[in-house]
Amino acid sequence: MNKEKAVVVFSGGQDSTTCLFWAKQQFAEVETITFDYGQRHKLEIQCAQQIARDLGVANTVLDMSLLNQLAPNALTRTDIAITQEEGQPPSTFVDGRNLLFLSFAGVFAKQRGARHLVTGVCETDFSGYPDCRDSFVKSLNVTLNLAMDYPFVIHTPLMWLNKAQTWKLADELGGFSYIREHTLTCYNGIKGDGCGDCPACHLRKAGLDAYLAEKQETGTDAR
Repeated sequence: MNKEKAVVVFSGGQDSTTCLFWAKQQFAEVETITFDYGQRHKLEIQCAQQIARDLGVANTVLDMSLLNQLAPNALTRTDIAITQEEGQPPSTFVDGRNLLFLSFAGVFAKQRGARHLVTGVCETDFSGYPDCRDSFVKSLNVTLNLAMDYPFVIHTPLMWLNKAQTWKLADELGGFSYIREHTLTCYNGIKGDGCGDCPACHLRKAGLDAYLAEKQETGTDAR
């Protein structure tokens, strides 16, 4: 285990909670940071706070409401439908969100004496979000180091995993059942398996079904 400290960018969803389980195994001390940017569902923040308590890590919520003013989107505005046109990011894409979140997380981490940042961005099942790409993360890592003269390392445990492989990682980390029951991924604000209709639920369920089928073939139980 790395004896240093890490900060997990934490939404209380499947991906960031899997990253939290991962970070707890990798680092001696872990904190989480959650951003309030006017999400449709305040339950997301409450969910993140509860998971942090359950897993015994500190959680800090930062006010990022300015992001909603700068980039209105379907994640923050009930009058904008959740849609996706071919070749375009879905209406849930928030310009600059990961740029701002990781930058603020870096400032926070430096004040806490942590140089490791952990985020659940993924290029495999990234829904066309440009700020989930590996090239962006690597570029920002260099920028943060230069901007603050501090040796940050941004970790992306899910970068090259599809959703089935993310479920597998959660299982290997001993968090499968907890993550399935207690995380919030659904765009309609329903915990666990969600509404079953929104794009986030479709992606999550497709990965879950694929992983459970694999588990059935191998004759092992998910934890």
